[in-house]
Amino acid sequence: MAVLSFGNGHTWSDFAYTSPNRSEICDPKPTIFGYLKNEHICGRPLGLRFDKKTGDMYIADAYFGLLKVGPEGGLATPLATEAEGVPLKFTNDLDLDEEGNVYFTDSSTKYQRRNFMQLVFSSEDSGRLIKYDPNTKKATVLVRNLQFPNGVSLSKDGSFFVYCEGSRGRLMKYWLKGEKAGTTELMAILPGFPDNVRTNGNGDFWVAIHTRRSLYTYLCASRTKLRKFLLKLPIPIKYHYLLSINGRLHALILKYSPDGKILQVLEDTQGKVVKAVSEVEEKDGKLWIGSVLMSFIAVYNLD
Repeated sequence: MAVLSFGNGHTWSDFAYTSPNRSEICDPKPTIFGYLKNEHICGRPLGLRFDKKTGDMYIADAYFGLLKVGPEGGLATPLATEAEGVPLKFTNDLDLDEEGNVYFTDSSTKYQRRNFMQLVFSSEDSGRLIKYDPNTKKATVLVRNLQFPNGVSLSKDGSFFVYCEGSRGRLMKYWLKGEKAGTTELMAILPGFPDNVRTNGNGDFWVAIHTRRSLYTYLCASRTKLRKFLLKLPIPIKYHYLLSINGRLHALILKYSPDGKILQVLEDTQGKVVKAVSEVEEKDGKLWIGSVLMSFIAVYNLD
């Protein structure tokens, strides 16, 4: 699959891609889960970040690991496909600090993205938070035993970054500087399954919530034996999904201060415009909203 750019002519065009396979099997499929079939062949770019000094774009691809592509686009160059000898199984999101170090998440060492439903409902905890050093070209694990870690975003002053832990519904903080450097702490308990998180110009954090949690989800999360029993039953995984979201998806976006105080809640309770928010980026008084389940980007005016 490709990374698209939005040109001055207000049209989308291919900018970069992570897999050399550009055959017709990599064309997007119209069904909600149809795209999962060939993702491991075609690639699935998730996290995207630009290096403001060089113009290079760093890509977290769910199947091909951490990659980089120059300002002209094209086929991305792999940077890391493993960390400390363990292959990257589900590379998810990333961010860069001023020194060019890349902090990224590997959501699981057991499940690939095409099996993300099993990952969610099993609460499997092999996820990792990883640092890639461009000088040594090595990837080092910072935090282990995470349940579906995904979004990553550096603080405005660079003293810490936050990351989402999807299955536990938590926003976590990892300190890079000061007395707490190298430690983590809980920043906020979230009301649903978080996806990406992004820092705005004021240093606050916008968190995209894929969906709220249902009673079914809470019961399964707190009862390991019940969860494992239900997963063994001949129940299609899509029904587990419907039960976990109360049968309906709708948009939920939260803004947090650097110290974890909730500042704003935006919600499309009926899901009339936006469903299952995956990404939210603030720019020039507007929120740009994306979702893995939407074929468009929504724009919300904050003024």
